[in-house]
Amino acid sequence: MNTPPHFPSLESAIQSLFGEGTKIEKTSPISGGDINEAYSLTLTDGRRIFMKSNTKENLSLFTAEAAGLTAIARTKAIGTPRILGVGTDEDGGGYAFLLLEFISGKTRGANYWENFAGQLAAMHRASTVGMVSDGKYGFDGDNYIGRHRQVNTGHDRWIDFFRECRLEPQFRDAARYFDNGDWKKISRLLERVDQILVEPAYPSLLHGDLWSGNVITGDDGRAWLIDPAVYVGHAEADLAMTELFGGFPQAFYDAYQEVSPLQPGYEQRRDVYNLYHLLNHLNLFGRMYLPEVKHIIGRLHRIK
Repeated sequence: MNTPPHFPSLESAIQSLFGEGTKIEKTSPISGGDINEAYSLTLTDGRRIFMKSNTKENLSLFTAEAAGLTAIARTKAIGTPRILGVGTDEDGGGYAFLLLEFISGKTRGANYWENFAGQLAAMHRASTVGMVSDGKYGFDGDNYIGRHRQVNTGHDRWIDFFRECRLEPQFRDAARYFDNGDWKKISRLLERVDQILVEPAYPSLLHGDLWSGNVITGDDGRAWLIDPAVYVGHAEADLAMTELFGGFPQAFYDAYQEVSPLQPGYEQRRDVYNLYHLLNHLNLFGRMYLPEVKHIIGRLHRIK
């Protein structure tokens, strides 16, 4: 896949992208992110661009994000901000940055949620050829789910991939939260993932972290995707994530089902997919997520 331009400083990025003599006239913080700092940069020519920054040691967060946005854009199914470049700057002790097109759209067009469902279904149906090394499921390189590394080793079977690259790494990182009794249930659950999940009819590119905060309204009034944690998997894993933290309007789900019906038994599989995200939140934010994690483990390991 194409890699974004890499710049040795923010100043060189601005001048290379927008012309010699172009400078940043105004920097305005943007709230909302948990991991990175975000800014609107107004340039001397009046243009605005969006910048994320983090410590220079975390440049890989931005190169992975750029790779994910590139993969989504490649499907030509749904909007994403245009990637301008990444880089590191030694100013003020050093930081890494990601520059993106600034999206100012706020007014949703007619049938916004129904159109979004159709766009997402089209992304899920798009070809994934060349996106995975050595297999059908995974991605060409590891990336991140929040700050947590997301393993994307290629697998030929979706169920094996989800067990070995999604659930098992998160359980290992959360080991301190579980006692011997919990581990018996976890082992039983992992052994029985084959009896709960199903192989998809075709591999799909997933956004990977699809909750409402990662969907914005583009300048065209349609849904655009940001902050991806992409990989190739089963489309219903994306749908499950949309239901975890509040959900989308019912019109979205009805429209998605109309153009791309889910396989029977999705409601039971949804909890397995969302267990991954709950474990990730447990590892990132602490034990407030432990009761829900244990509740799902307790219920799923008993399924016959």
